[in-house]
Amino acid sequence: MLVDTDQIHLRAGGTSVVVLLDQHRLPRILHWGEDLGDLGAEELKHIALSARPAVGDSAVTYPQPVPVLGQLHEGWLGRPGLTGDSNGRRWAPEFLTTAADLRTSADGMALTVAAHDQAYGLSLTLELEVLAVSGLVRQRARLRNDRDEVFRVDGLELALPVPADADELLDLTGRWSLERVPQRRRFDVGEWVRASRGGKPGLEHTLLLAAGEPGFGFRSGRVWATHLAWSGNHTLAAERSPANIRRLSGVEGLAAGEVELSEGEEYLTPWQYGSWGNGLDDLAARFHRHLRASAAHPTGPRPVLVNTWEAVYFDHDPDALARFAEEAAAIGAERFVVDDGWFLGRRDDTSSLGDWVVDQERWPDGLKPLADRVRELGMDFGLWFEPEMVNLDSRLAAEHPDWIFDAGHGPGLPSRHQHVLDLGHPEAYAYVLERMTTLIAEVGIAYVKWDHNRYLLDAGHTPSGRPGLRQQTLAAYRLMDELGRLHPGLEIESCASGGGRIDLGVLERTQRVWPSDCNDPHERLEIQRWTGLVVPPELQGTHIGAEESHTTHRSHPLSYRAEKAIWGHLGVELNLLTADEETKRDLAGWIAFHKQHRDLLHTGTSVHADLTETAARLEGVVSEGADEALYAFSITERPRTWPVGRVGLPGLDDARTYTVTAVFPQGQRPPGAQPPWMSGEVTLSGRVLRLVGVEPPSLDPDRSVLLHVRAV
Repeated sequence: MLVDTDQIHLRAGGTSVVVLLDQHRLPRILHWGEDLGDLGAEELKHIALSARPAVGDSAVTYPQPVPVLGQLHEGWLGRPGLTGDSNGRRWAPEFLTTAADLRTSADGMALTVAAHDQAYGLSLTLELEVLAVSGLVRQRARLRNDRDEVFRVDGLELALPVPADADELLDLTGRWSLERVPQRRRFDVGEWVRASRGGKPGLEHTLLLAAGEPGFGFRSGRVWATHLAWSGNHTLAAERSPANIRRLSGVEGLAAGEVELSEGEEYLTPWQYGSWGNGLDDLAARFHRHLRASAAHPTGPRPVLVNTWEAVYFDHDPDALARFAEEAAAIGAERFVVDDGWFLGRRDDTSSLGDWVVDQERWPDGLKPLADRVRELGMDFGLWFEPEMVNLDSRLAAEHPDWIFDAGHGPGLPSRHQHVLDLGHPEAYAYVLERMTTLIAEVGIAYVKWDHNRYLLDAGHTPSGRPGLRQQTLAAYRLMDELGRLHPGLEIESCASGGGRIDLGVLERTQRVWPSDCNDPHERLEIQRWTGLVVPPELQGTHIGAEESHTTHRSHPLSYRAEKAIWGHLGVELNLLTADEETKRDLAGWIAFHKQHRDLLHTGTSVHADLTETAARLEGVVSEGADEALYAFSITERPRTWPVGRVGLPGLDDARTYTVTAVFPQGQRPPGAQPPWMSGEVTLSGRVLRLVGVEPPSLDPDRSVLLHVRAV
């Protein structure tokens, strides 16, 4: 319906957003966060009135509510909304709202605002939504050039405001095999900017940028965060002006001349998402509910898989892998994945990428006999691809060197001996699609592990050399969508040297992400915890690796490796052909335990206790009806105090009564002193378990115990 009022209340999923649309200005958000209830027109007017600041002698210096897209002509000197020009002209737009439309549906509430700059011949459409299932806020913008003069877009940045008590920032950093390390700082005047370059979010990607009340944790403190649903270059920024305006913004990173609009052409930004909560668990739950309601979200139990990579690497032998599959089925696996090394001439990582033809020397009968055997054993079959990459030592590169990115100085710096196949060439795109879809159909592939190991550096589209980064991201999306359309039920994992491509853009079309190439449980505890700010457990690949980690060379008992893997989409990545009978028996026990609790683990609410002892972790999953929960208490290093003291169990219903039992899937208790209650069970109310807690065992570093909680 057309809007005939200046104040709009968007309300859905426990979230309220109050928007001001007066004086033909672009939307200004006066409140984003907790549900304000059913507000009448008069109260909305008073909210707008009470939000007006005292005005001094300059519109530039007073703390006005700033539109979601800031403009110079309104006195905004912070991060610009639209940057672009036409050969040095049309660089300071003045968008004025001409129409607004409000829609309410089962999906939530959506406000669409049309604006125009008559002098510049530019049209802008802003979409602002509050989603019903999750309470997430999201917004995006569409810019159209209405003049017969090319307009170059350098950036179109939207922002969500946060209140003055959001005085602390949290973001994430990392590197290969150590992704998503949290860091905090004061929300001071100025900008804190996290940029992802290289054609994908990257291993150092912050995932989200949060601002909250000082000291906010997982269970307490109001906190707001933003995330950009885009798998290419982008920037997230937290900005505080001298007038104490605080905003969280997101913008796609565009290379020079990457978006040039001729008359009638449009540019559409990615969705900027916003979540809020009373603590990070509440904030993360909104992202989890959103993804679980997505059309791409997998249905049915997540199949336990066995992956061949860390077991055999490039050493492929059909008979050995058939025996491997038999061992996988024997321990309870439901999916068998052949990783890198199956295609033409592939013996190491120096050659053959792009030659997506089964190596007849190694696989004289092709992959289908193995895939058929896998299905006979009751599992489905998965295969590794890296569709966007090419080795210079490959048939593809020799036959089509023009399909490799080149900004004018040759193919550029190799990384892991790789370069990037430019999917912006229709012929290159068609080649990859044909090769993948043919193999998927012929072999009967149910699951594709989609890797992406090299950054896009000087990614010039040949022969012009113009930037091709944005086009590459859109082509990858299109390729994933087309594979899904041609092969209903196909699952895709987003892997990029580990966790280098995890965002809501790729998660609209994939069913799994690989958080890290590191299977060391000491590191995985933290990597999975912080990846969980956006990604629910069932979409995170979590594998039981070898006793000695291939990336850190730490050694851990199977009990700890398995416990840290059962929480997500469980996999096994050790060599079952060389494993002893005790190891295989214990693996089967852990897989059976995971299957027993899989529905709880993959549909419940993730919770994390805020413990004062930094060496201790208490986290778990509580069922939707709060009638069951599973927690893990872990020690990550030698604690400062010993014992660490009682720990509360978050997320239960205060009014219900529960039994708490320590469970040991392998049948053996960890060494160390254990409190008396662990020899049986205790029965306490949810309120007591939350506020008083239970005494945990005294554990050595990198050891844990599971607590199973059931309502009486």
